[in-house]
Amino acid sequence: MTTATHLTRGPLGSIERTPGATMATGTRILHVVRLQFINRYTFLWVPLLITGAAVLISLAIYAMVGSDDPMYGGAGQAPLWYYLAMGVQAMSLTFPFSQAMSITRREFFLGTALAAAVSSTALAGFYVLLGIVEQATDGYGLNGYISLLPWVWSSGWAGAAALVFMLTMFFFFAGFWAATLYRRSGTMAVTLALVGLAVVLLAVVFGITRMEAWPRVLETFGTMGPFGAAGILACAALVAAAGSWLTLRRAMH
Repeated sequence: MTTATHLTRGPLGSIERTPGATMATGTRILHVVRLQFINRYTFLWVPLLITGAAVLISLAIYAMVGSDDPMYGGAGQAPLWYYLAMGVQAMSLTFPFSQAMSITRREFFLGTALAAAVSSTALAGFYVLLGIVEQATDGYGLNGYISLLPWVWSSGWAGAAALVFMLTMFFFFAGFWAATLYRRSGTMAVTLALVGLAVVLLAVVFGITRMEAWPRVLETFGTMGPFGAAGILACAALVAAAGSWLTLRRAMH
């Protein structure tokens, strides 16, 4: 699809495209995905390398400890925290370049979200593959497990994949929103946002403690299963994504 190009300047100097743009929006969104994947290490190889390193370290620990009972470790969550940094990099390193290419903010946001979804899918698939290997080898022959955690796999591989996928998407959009807020309003805005989030979390913890509701809360999380937890994370990721988009609409170059 090709037509005449019509570009206008937005209120903050951003380049916006009228309906007569050169390429269809879908094509330009895919261009943003390719732009994000120019450095495949950021979106693909680094999360997998972190996971692989966590597995090797855990296996070394399991071999040294040894046990007749199953050993479960938390190393599987190691790459999840990297997605915070990935979200920051996706905004701070690529957004200015995308604007120089006359890509609208909407196209940049949707393309970046799609790139994050591809990366999260790859990590979730790798996590499921680890679980299958652990099941087939009785914990790598050491009775040690990193992915095949009972609660995470209580609904099978699909529940584990959904949980890992939504965790990574939430962390990604949290980092992306922080970077967008920093570009829009500076360090003070990010600091105030983090302080406000801490106050809200503290208030929630205080309220649960005062009502002596921790047993009910823990029971709820224990019985909802990975799909239920993935649903909650999906809502949190949508909130972070919506906040990112609303902030990005007014982000400076």
